[in-house]
Amino acid sequence: MEGQERRLAVLIDAENISIKYIKVVFDEISNYGIATYKRAYGDWTNPVLKGWKDEVLKNSITPMQTYSYTQGKNSTDSAMIIDAMDILYSGKVDGFCIVSSDSDFTRLASRLREAGMLVVGMGEKKTVEAFRTSCTMFKYLEVLAADDGSQSDISREDVEDSILKILIDNEANDRETTVGELGNKLSNRHADFDVRNYGYSKLSKFLESIKGLTLTQHGNSITVTRKESEVTKEEIVKLVRDILKRASDKTMGLPELKQKIEKKYPAFKISDYQYSRFSQFVKDMDGMTVKNNTVSWKGSTR
Repeated sequence: MEGQERRLAVLIDAENISIKYIKVVFDEISNYGIATYKRAYGDWTNPVLKGWKDEVLKNSITPMQTYSYTQGKNSTDSAMIIDAMDILYSGKVDGFCIVSSDSDFTRLASRLREAGMLVVGMGEKKTVEAFRTSCTMFKYLEVLAADDGSQSDISREDVEDSILKILIDNEANDRETTVGELGNKLSNRHADFDVRNYGYSKLSKFLESIKGLTLTQHGNSITVTRKESEVTKEEIVKLVRDILKRASDKTMGLPELKQKIEKKYPAFKISDYQYSRFSQFVKDMDGMTVKNNTVSWKGSTR
């Protein structure tokens, strides 16, 4: 939204989330907009929720009473879902923050996204993947609270692979890549991506730590490019042969081969070797044939 902050509805499952996280929840949500609805759901007659009173008052949260009509079950989930849909149809918000580790909110998050809403999920590391990926983005409460030992389920290698693919796609279309665009696309690919999971407070610092990338300031934006390759063509040819030696029938699809080269040498670009097409680059290697987007090696050692 341009010129105006998003209006967000923050709905908290008080029976599922510890009160120690409340401050970091609202600190984090301020990065995405203004919390116009702040509601916490639970059976407030239950002594377990006694400690919530101060936090509710301090943060101007509206406590929403839900009773357990059947032993062993509660109506908190249903109340949150009903209220979320009422708020959605009111047309007064641009997004939702669902604070819970409960997988029962998976379908709600999906439905809100279908309606064009930003959906920020917040929960503990135990939150199931289905709920995490149904949100636009998902934040781990342990990470927000900077608890020791918090790590992402997404490996750093997977994140770096995604970054490489984004850069390659933009290069193919003669487009620059900004840090902001990378952040958005990484969140789209990995709902729970957060640089704080890897010990960084800013995405730019995380990117600077990746070998093979260059960050350049242009006014108010920072562009990200791959460094020019310092690897010789002979080294690439040797790598290709080694890859094909291990491949079944000494054959491999061109896209897979290219990806393996880029994984070994992140700065690899065929333009550095005066080629515009990867297929031609491979064809010109001794012993290599390319047919139907597949490369074969005949075992030549010349």
